[in-house]
Amino acid sequence: MPNIRPITDLRNTNEISDICHAKKEPIFITKNGYGDLVVMSIEAYEELVNTLYMDMAIAEAEAEYTTEADLLDAKDALAALRRKHFG
Repeated sequence: MPNIRPITDLRNTNEISDICHAKKEPIFITKNGYGDLVVMSIEAYEELVNTLYMDMAIAEAEAEYTTEADLLDAKDALAALRRKHFG
């Protein structure tokens, strides 16, 4: 369940920080009853960004897979790399 707080709660930064670190989830801040900000710990942010980059890399690989005609067998590709780099 999302943690939703009014903007006035930002006055108590220690409490907000403790909640962000304890729950490892973002806190949604409202202003005049409407969504305004999202506050999260650095750890939660880094996890979110890493997940986003991973999803983007997977989407790119899937797009290449559907458009590229040249698909290589993994065993053959690794064997070629080993021969090239390790003699």
